[in-house]
Amino acid sequence: MSNGDDRKKGWVGSAMVGTLLWLVLPGTALAQSQVLPTLSIDAQSDTSTPEGQLDLGLQYIQQGQIEPAIVAFRQAVTLNPNLTLAHYNLGLALREKGDLQGSATAFYQAIQTEPSFALAYANLGAALLEGNNLDLAVQYLQRSIELDPQMGVGYYNLGLVKRMQGDTTGAITALQQALQLSNAPEAAYHLGLTYLQQGDVPKAIQALQQAVAMNPNYAEAHYSLGTILYQQGNLSEALNAFRRSAEANRNYPNAYYGAGLVFIHQGQYAEARQVLQYARDLFATQGNAQWASSAAQLLQQVP
Repeated sequence: MSNGDDRKKGWVGSAMVGTLLWLVLPGTALAQSQVLPTLSIDAQSDTSTPEGQLDLGLQYIQQGQIEPAIVAFRQAVTLNPNLTLAHYNLGLALREKGDLQGSATAFYQAIQTEPSFALAYANLGAALLEGNNLDLAVQYLQRSIELDPQMGVGYYNLGLVKRMQGDTTGAITALQQALQLSNAPEAAYHLGLTYLQQGDVPKAIQALQQAVAMNPNYAEAHYSLGTILYQQGNLSEALNAFRRSAEANRNYPNAYYGAGLVFIHQGQYAEARQVLQYARDLFATQGNAQWASSAAQLLQQVP
């Protein structure tokens, strides 16, 4: 079962209004922000200028209107192709929309206009990571770290890439650095999964426990702890972990599936049928046909 990562995004304002928010990406998750002032789309700035269009786009973002924001950011870079923050925010907006190629292009344009813009390198690397262009992602993420050695998101995304490449040692080093710099539960979570990939179960448990201590509502981390405990035969603690996962996210089907396995082994068949039916339906609703089928097959095996 795939485990999702949370990826938070931030928006950078023009020099005209100062930095409204500075991003951290990627995925998943490590945003550091300043307080955003409340803006309306009532002529806070001259929209005939590139800076005005940039600010207009940011106002749309605050109202959750991605499409008009993209139009405004595109107009800003049309009026001034060297307006770095317009390219950058365009990249964020396109990434929010799911246009990874357009997002990567916009971030690339941002670093062409400002070669020392570390966050743009980090986000470009993240877009390439999501597009599975791992080797190129590593290059840009390493550059982001060179420019800003204190930026945890660069190490975090680098750790994700290294893990996907099978370099668990490199992934652990990067994720440990990310955790030290950002103190983010996502870094601890992926560190735990990487230790598990190495077969170091005690360290995996320690990192996952750290993740849920930092964020008690981290459904994926509770679930991963539950799977380890289940495999160790510690059924009661595994069930507790799956319950905490479901409590953290009622729509997380993995938690119910795991609980179903425990109930089967405990001989609690009525409970097993109930949670497995719920898991099956959630998987199906969320478009995960493979695991919906797996849950249905397991359900048929319940006495």
